[in-house]
Amino acid sequence: MQSTTLVVRPAPGKKSRALIKFGTIIVPAAIGRSGRTVLKREGDGATPIASMKLLSGFRRGERLTRLESPLAVRRIHGDMLWCDQPNNANYNRLVKAPFRPSHEEMKRKDALYDVCLVMDWNITSRARNRGSAIFFHLIKPGYEPTAGCVAVHPRDMRRLLPFMRKGTVVRVL
Repeated sequence: MQSTTLVVRPAPGKKSRALIKFGTIIVPAAIGRSGRTVLKREGDGATPIASMKLLSGFRRGERLTRLESPLAVRRIHGDMLWCDQPNNANYNRLVKAPFRPSHEEMKRKDALYDVCLVMDWNITSRARNRGSAIFFHLIKPGYEPTAGCVAVHPRDMRRLLPFMRKGTVVRVL
């Protein structure tokens, strides 16, 4: 597959649904409960309209033993957290427990982060309150909206992963 850009287009009828096109592959996706926005803010529930490079990924090792991807994917451990506290120096960064400021657990009880790819939204060039933990991950049942991420079905993630590498662009229109 030649494409280096994964295009996320809004799906008709529901602001929290999208269609992803990557080369010849087209799959449904869930996006933020507030739809898409060019003015992303922490906690707004919107997916940023932007072109974001994939940086790396995480996986639940006890649930997924093998993933085929040229992207660097690390096994998630119980002490891995992601800081979402805008006034903290670690804002929008991976941190280790124990960690008191607001954060997300990477080793979730649900399956959303069984495969979790980090998109470069507010990471390389960070600004307070511009949004954190904007990931490409797995869906909730029924393609329920995300908090601002892009999410796909596990079978579709497995179809896409072999072609996704560091620098692959996720372009939300």
